[in-house]
Amino acid sequence: MKKIALIILCGFSLLGLGGCQHTAQVRTPRQAPRQFVVRTHWQRNQQQPARLVRFIKRGMLTKQGLYTNYQTEKAQTQVATGHELLLESSGLWLNYLAQTRQTTAFKTFYRTTKRTFYQKQQFGYRYQPRTHQLANVNATLDDLRVIRALLTMAQQTHSRQQRHEAAQLFAQLQQQKVITGGKVAAFRNRDNGAVSADAPLAYYDLLTLRYFETGRQRNAYQQQLKIVQQGYLGDAFPLYASSYNWHSKGYSNQDLNTSEALETLLHLAEVGHLKATSVTWLKTQVAQHQLANGYSVTGGVTDRDQSAGSYALAAMIFATVGEQKAYHQAMAQVWQAQNTQVSSALYGALSVGKQSYSYNDLVGLSAALY
Repeated sequence: MKKIALIILCGFSLLGLGGCQHTAQVRTPRQAPRQFVVRTHWQRNQQQPARLVRFIKRGMLTKQGLYTNYQTEKAQTQVATGHELLLESSGLWLNYLAQTRQTTAFKTFYRTTKRTFYQKQQFGYRYQPRTHQLANVNATLDDLRVIRALLTMAQQTHSRQQRHEAAQLFAQLQQQKVITGGKVAAFRNRDNGAVSADAPLAYYDLLTLRYFETGRQRNAYQQQLKIVQQGYLGDAFPLYASSYNWHSKGYSNQDLNTSEALETLLHLAEVGHLKATSVTWLKTQVAQHQLANGYSVTGGVTDRDQSAGSYALAAMIFATVGEQKAYHQAMAQVWQAQNTQVSSALYGALSVGKQSYSYNDLVGLSAALY
């Protein structure tokens, strides 16, 4: 059962935006979003995440968002670098603030996030502070991260306002045909309204999608789950294709980025649909310290480098399915990347040489909450 509310966003609101926007029909689920709050709390050493938080606040957090990298780099067209800002990072930081129930900091940073990334009823995934340029496309997984953070804080504080805000953002994705039926599109172009035919399986945040489903049969959610499940590559290499294309009606054969592949496994685990073969494969890679950054669809390693972010995602998967020993093994690899030199500017960071990446830092911090 859902409660339908008509919300007109005018003047001052939680959105932190001025002026009037179009009226949106919003279906706010009646059930409390309890499932979004982490309950395990297996992280033993609290000094390690505390050092990481201090580094993030000192070296990455700004008045507009979080730097993509600690060190500045030459800007690139296709990917964010250096001191550009990503909605991905802001969503992960909002999740941390929500899970740790930092109410005032959450509200302040959420307003900051809307000011930096939200324009014309849509988030942009990337912002360049130097030129004040916001990307004209979103990344739907990033939007869902922000929505999930709102639901988490709503549960922590019993806030109806934040639940309505989450529902409003989700309704906009539906109205704009970014999420429709079984489809979760990669992005929408704010300028022309074009929606991608590509649907990355990592973008199917099934727990959030299920929460907003209407009707007892949850038809859309069942379609979404089916799209992900049918991307299974097989027991010999029990991961999932990177994406499904709605024009060609087929799955991608492109190499897998491990962090995205593990996001897919985490989303399946959260709704009770992660295969035992996938858990076993992941436990083996972690135990042998061989979780590579990239694989072909047949299981061959395409990038032998490793990252703290991938091990952190593995830890979250293990916590979700109740594998405590494997969780600690994965977190040991995360903390192995932590800079422990007190005199270093990167002290506390999950660093790679003289560089630190916000994704690794923030996903590592998320894993430490489990």
